[in-house]
Amino acid sequence: MRNPIPWLNPPASAATQLDVATVSLVQALGILVVAWLLNRLVRISLDRLCTRYDFERAFAIGTRRLLGILIYTTAFLAILQRLGVSGSALWATLTGFIAVAAVAFFAAWSVLSNIFCALLILTTRPFRLNDQVELLENGDKPGLKGRVIDINFVHTTLHETNEDGSDTVLQIPNSQFFQKITRRWR
Repeated sequence: MRNPIPWLNPPASAATQLDVATVSLVQALGILVVAWLLNRLVRISLDRLCTRYDFERAFAIGTRRLLGILIYTTAFLAILQRLGVSGSALWATLTGFIAVAAVAFFAAWSVLSNIFCALLILTTRPFRLNDQVELLENGDKPGLKGRVIDINFVHTTLHETNEDGSDTVLQIPNSQFFQKITRRWR
């Protein structure tokens, strides 16, 4: 039985402390390995699902990124808890961070708009990867034109070939595709 007065308790031996640290380190590595295996399983399953049901490649990439962030964040929190970080302190820190992030995202409404528009592009499919698209200012003026090479949460990347043979890359905010007329060629 331990003495209730802390300064009368004998200190733990260095070997015991080393054993505890080793066990915690092994558990942390185990959590990382399980997270990596789970992430691989999710990637393989998602690739098979997208192939089977003909989902857009950009949708699979975005979903993989989101699920990977979720898996590794959960693993990080589990590792911190195994290393002795208090769950209530961790929860208070996490909710405080989320509150600050929510205020920052509210202040950056254009970023949220582009993320929402990316989700709409990936679900409604007004265009797909490798489609030739053009954003028109008005119906009669030529606009930004190119082949879609990437769609992410903030912008869509177009590969533009100029008349002189040079080529450039355009990064257009996703919200622009819902504010202007879009012409598409397949």
